[in-house]
Amino acid sequence: MSERILSLRCRACGATTPIAAQHACDECFGPLEVAYDYAEIARRVSRSAIEAGPPSIWRYRDLLPLDDGLEPITLGEGLSPLVHARNLGELLGLRHLYLKNDTQNPTGSFKDRVVSVAASWARGHGFDTIACASTGNLANAVAAYAAHAGLHAVVVIPADLEAAKIAATAVYGPTLVRVTGTYDDANRLGSELVDEVPWAFCNINVRPFYSEGSKTLTYETVEQLGWRLPDEIVIPIASGSQFVKADKAIRELVEIGLVDGPARTRLTGAQAAGCGPVAAAFRTGQPVTPVRSPETVARSLAIGNPSDGEDVIRAARRTGGVVESAGDEEILDSVELLARTEGIFAETAGGVTVSVLRRLAAQGRWRGDETVVAYITGHGLKTAEALDGRGGLDEPIAPSLRAFAERYGLAHAAPVPHG
Repeated sequence: MSERILSLRCRACGATTPIAAQHACDECFGPLEVAYDYAEIARRVSRSAIEAGPPSIWRYRDLLPLDDGLEPITLGEGLSPLVHARNLGELLGLRHLYLKNDTQNPTGSFKDRVVSVAASWARGHGFDTIACASTGNLANAVAAYAAHAGLHAVVVIPADLEAAKIAATAVYGPTLVRVTGTYDDANRLGSELVDEVPWAFCNINVRPFYSEGSKTLTYETVEQLGWRLPDEIVIPIASGSQFVKADKAIRELVEIGLVDGPARTRLTGAQAAGCGPVAAAFRTGQPVTPVRSPETVARSLAIGNPSDGEDVIRAARRTGGVVESAGDEEILDSVELLARTEGIFAETAGGVTVSVLRRLAAQGRWRGDETVVAYITGHGLKTAEALDGRGGLDEPIAPSLRAFAERYGLAHAAPVPHG
């Protein structure tokens, strides 16, 4: 055990428990998360030391829950581009709009970050099988990282996931369990299995360690902005873990002196209207009510019973953020807009983020000179089938200059002779 890693602490009641594969508090059943000795971390880290570290999430190792001396399992995840979105920003009236482009991770989503941490912790604590319940992206990452590390992998997914996500999991050779029903049904099976088998379920029994990997998105954002906190971050919400960990990351950076306080960044959430229990609760002021039958093109966000939903609402209100939702047509329009303006092809979850960004800009939320960051968390090739039939294709032409000119013109060339 590293002296910088203290215990697990309940986010609800504050009770502590020793480090172990456990995700719920014994006292109140609230969510456990890793507690650190920030004074010790502050003695270890500096901006220059981080900048000299590996080009991956492991440059922030002192802020992650892997014991000193243990080797991380890594495929080079993290340090993804922070793109200054000038074209999209001009349309929205935001001069300092940035996109954290996590489509560039090894398996094409931010889940590589959390799986790298979870798999590393699990292997270091004697597990030889890593598992998950997933809407697709996590399954891709678990299968890939297990293959790289020589571990066994078991992934439980809804049977009707996007074909690309299923193929991109199966190729790594895990035990791929397809269940009838929703993600919540798959997660329920995982919760039953975890009591019966000696596996490290990333988003169940080792969730406290897994979720810490999400902090690295925000660490990187701040480092890439020159160690400045942005004014606002727009974050897609599925379980809500990524949102909650962005809040924790900002507070940690202030606590250990890597940025100048106070922690003033507003945190705003984005959900799909077809599965938007957190957005609905934020809007009404009522508790989060689970959605029993999610219906949205943003399948990676289709978690009807988000485990961190109430904590998302508290963090959004405390920081001055909001939680909004977007319908399917808006989502697909925004996927196309992002691709046309910035050359980034995002999965439908990215369309949710951009839709909410567009809506808030239209409502006049920003003056225009704020630094706003939007998290784009997965590659569009994972959900390309959602765009089938949109923006039809031209009929083919003959492979000749004449045919090209007749169809498209040659505005910058001499006229094509006829006859």
